[in-house]
Amino acid sequence: MTSTIPLQSPIDHRSSHRDSGPSKRFARLSPRLARGSQEERHRLDRYCDSAGRAREVVVHDGYAGSRLIVDRDAITLGDRRLVAHLAADEPAGNAALVCRRYLEETHGSRHRCRAVTPEDFEIPPLLDANDGRLESSIAQDHAELHDRNGACYRLERLARREMSIPELRWQRHPRRTTEAPVPVSVREAVASLESYEPICAFTFEALARHHEDCDVSTTILRAELTRVQESPIVLNRRLRQATLAVIERQGLSMSEIAIRCGRVKRDSKGNESGETSWLARRLGILPEGGASTPTPWIHSDVLALIARSGLGLSPREVELG
Repeated sequence: MTSTIPLQSPIDHRSSHRDSGPSKRFARLSPRLARGSQEERHRLDRYCDSAGRAREVVVHDGYAGSRLIVDRDAITLGDRRLVAHLAADEPAGNAALVCRRYLEETHGSRHRCRAVTPEDFEIPPLLDANDGRLESSIAQDHAELHDRNGACYRLERLARREMSIPELRWQRHPRRTTEAPVPVSVREAVASLESYEPICAFTFEALARHHEDCDVSTTILRAELTRVQESPIVLNRRLRQATLAVIERQGLSMSEIAIRCGRVKRDSKGNESGETSWLARRLGILPEGGASTPTPWIHSDVLALIARSGLGLSPREVELG
């Protein structure tokens, strides 16, 4: 089960065995599932967010009988957020349990789930800790990822002098084999790849597999994944791509987009122009002051500002899932 709530949720976990072939049932998010009497049978609960907007938690059919628990705007049926992805053989009551736990933990907080993507309807949930396929998918020989600079990232057991057991951490192996590997956080690994997946997927599977393992510590890894999932600081890659596409397609300038966002500067003669350097730094094109490389991160509020005011797009269209 893929969930943004803590792994120690008292939900009945059972192993999942299903076909691995691609699903043809959902090629994209279907508006049909969001309307009509059918939707009444799929709604789990309704609530108001911190801004007073009506939202609801609903169940959508997923790949091979699985179910997606989705938090969305109750009026527009947009801004869909993935709360959990339940396996086909999990008890029907688990959907209500997930919903209740989710609403309890997000009440009064700025907890954020990632945006739902069309691919969520075409893949199975993350494998359960009892599924034998986890052994090969999470083994360090297979959990090997590379960034644009050729560095390799692996989940490995690290021995610590102050600990009697090793701890499971991501390590960066430099391209040069003469350099020693360096432990990095989940956030650092995600930033280096400029993508949440498959870093978060591998991490989640590792935590599930070692959930009751007394021979390895997962405390730090678990905390790192939670911080990435709940942080309002998100990747800016898709926003950057969308901005450059709009500039090319509509002929807009960086200055015009910055002005639309309220970032205006004036020269000595009073002439106005947009703060293009501000925009370029938010998009990860220019480095922040004192930094040598651009940041891959942006605050979700700033992302929403640039998307809505600067580009005329919905924030969920440019937020990386």
